[in-house]
Amino acid sequence: MLEAKQLSKSYNNVAALSNASIHLKPGLVSGLLGRNGAGKTTLFKILCGLVTPDSGTVNIMSKCAKPIGAVIEEPGLYKYLNAYENLKIFAQIQRAPTDNQSLEKYLKEVGLPLDRKDPVRNFSMGMKQRLGIAIALLNQPEILILDEPFSGLDPTGVASLIKLIKKLAGQNIAILISSHLMAELYKCCDFLYVIDDGEIVNQGSTQELIDEHINFYSISAVNINKAEAIQPYVIDTEKDKATLQCSGQLIPDILQNLLQSGYQVTSCVPEITLEQLLTPSPK
Repeated sequence: MLEAKQLSKSYNNVAALSNASIHLKPGLVSGLLGRNGAGKTTLFKILCGLVTPDSGTVNIMSKCAKPIGAVIEEPGLYKYLNAYENLKIFAQIQRAPTDNQSLEKYLKEVGLPLDRKDPVRNFSMGMKQRLGIAIALLNQPEILILDEPFSGLDPTGVASLIKLIKKLAGQNIAILISSHLMAELYKCCDFLYVIDDGEIVNQGSTQELIDEHINFYSISAVNINKAEAIQPYVIDTEKDKATLQCSGQLIPDILQNLLQSGYQVTSCVPEITLEQLLTPSPK
């Protein structure tokens, strides 16, 4: 578990972080949502001990010698080496096991092929992110921090990485992810912090924040434009996609009605912007 309280940091008298507090729990995925330059990376560097805050505290309750694994900004890989060779070098640096069985275990854990022997400069962005996560896991950390892990990924890569993050959380790891994109965090985060100009301006369970701020949902299913269940709420429709205006509390019933009527829903995405979440939740 990690608890950070009232963290502040300034550079050349410009505040990068102001009284930011977060709490990470084992098995939960927390998201840090904010614009580029909002203070996400500064906060992550403080949590990892790379930057000293001007004020505030970070308390990590762990018996591990190295409780935090992190990928900040982008994986720092040796691009002329292959995945296995990269992993072995970082294991040596971190004084983690370097035997073949241990290293292959981490490659398998993140879904990288064992027979890929070419340099990582040939890897896709998604594969590089996975290798970065494998390196972050070398010391079996209890906390995993990922800075903009979805940046540069195509939809397939995003879906694959979200699946991996959820799997790791299921191993009782506390995970913190940053992004400036709401959709990705919505799909994988249990709790959400919204940061703006270095301040945490909103926080709460992801679903609660969505329910409090959103009235529009986009639902996809074959021929959904003919579904009776959506008619009271639909404001725009195509053959296989409909935009509804309704409370988030109604969405489970709408989806259940669609399923019972034979519609196979492929996605249900809240139509929400970062600007909406920058407004504190109504009380």
